[in-house]
Amino acid sequence: MKKLIAAACLTLAAFGASAERADSLKQAVINFDSLDVDEVTQTRILTGNVVLTRGTLVLKSDRALVKETPEGYMSVTLTANNGKTATFRQKRDGGPDLWVEGQAQRIEYDERAELVKLFTAAEVRELESGRMTNEIKGPFISYDNRREVAQVRNDASGASKVGGGRGTLIIAPRRTTAPAEGAKQ
Repeated sequence: MKKLIAAACLTLAAFGASAERADSLKQAVINFDSLDVDEVTQTRILTGNVVLTRGTLVLKSDRALVKETPEGYMSVTLTANNGKTATFRQKRDGGPDLWVEGQAQRIEYDERAELVKLFTAAEVRELESGRMTNEIKGPFISYDNRREVAQVRNDASGASKVGGGRGTLIIAPRRTTAPAEGAKQ
């Protein structure tokens, strides 16, 4: 059991660990139906089919709250209307066709802390050449990109509660052939 938990933790660490780092130095282009801006607080509220693109990173939701610090760091909170999800997709470093994607009812990203949190019906998948290699689902997923640490909790508050929801971890096989008959394990 300890080996399975260790494998699960290593798999979770892979989510976002190798996100395309150059994306943070590219301009953000945001498409929307409506925009409210407060220049004093550097706050922007975008609604209606919001699509934020920054390099290979694409965020989509019904509503986005975008804040910017005086140093130029962004924090983004994506929220979806009832029955919908906010989504993200980003290329990963390390190969030509490696991606990470996910969805939740609310997604919070803090660029300065390099922290992403997914709340309620959270899902994160790694893809390689279009094939899902790892997937995690739970009520709450948090990933600290700097420390390469992920947490999955059974309640959308980010806490684990008695009687809370359950998570699912799927680890796709990495090898493409079965072991030879009689091979030692």
